[in-house]
Amino acid sequence: MYRLYGYDFRHYAYPTLRRRIWHRIYGERLETVSELQSRVLHDRSCMERLVSDLVIHVTEMFRDPGLFASFRKHVVPVLRNLPAIRIWHAGCSTGEEVYSMAILLHEEGLYERTTLYATDMNEDVLARAEQGIYPLTKMRDYTKNYIQAGGTDAFSRYYTTSEDAAALHPFLRKNIVFAQHNLVTDRSFNQFHIILCRNVLIYFNSELQSRVHDLMYESLYKSGILVLGDKETITFTKHAPEYEAVIPHEKMYRKIK
Repeated sequence: MYRLYGYDFRHYAYPTLRRRIWHRIYGERLETVSELQSRVLHDRSCMERLVSDLVIHVTEMFRDPGLFASFRKHVVPVLRNLPAIRIWHAGCSTGEEVYSMAILLHEEGLYERTTLYATDMNEDVLARAEQGIYPLTKMRDYTKNYIQAGGTDAFSRYYTTSEDAAALHPFLRKNIVFAQHNLVTDRSFNQFHIILCRNVLIYFNSELQSRVHDLMYESLYKSGILVLGDKETITFTKHAPEYEAVIPHEKMYRKIK
């Protein structure tokens, strides 16, 4: 897959790879890894289905509301001192969390001077993220998250409904740059005040995690904030001495060196 299509899963966590590969074998109604290999190498649509299986997309608006509440309380006051703000959502999936950040910054009066970079390796999920259209059935849970995250308005003001879908208002996309970027193979493309890379590293082995930590460290301004997922940490990385915990239980760290 790497040689033919450029997707590099060689350093993903083995248990995850094995589980998702067998899921696709059964999905294709095959019996062996060799049969799947042959089909992937000769059928691009099968390759795309396998890539979709390997890149897990689990997200929601204001996911882990406590994180957004802490961000509003501890990070927003620092951002107020910046004339321009750059935030990178690495592995943005279908975009729910980057739109959540756009809403938070709008309510804090900071959105107009912020550029949000939303990247993912998968072009299909990026296209869905850019549309900003989500199932109407999810809005109840998203509203609950928004309130717990400290939202200051009626969440329903941020979207319009039609049939079974909710479309986020276009002004939320105005300062978001959606772009394909592969954390495994691509290099740093800017410097940022905030990087959010949540629940991505858990699918990588230690070698690849180290490589991505290098990338994020290089991409952060000094005093910039790195936000990881609740099962991820910098504690055992070589960059651990170069950060300090802002909110330890929210996996929010400030670059100090």
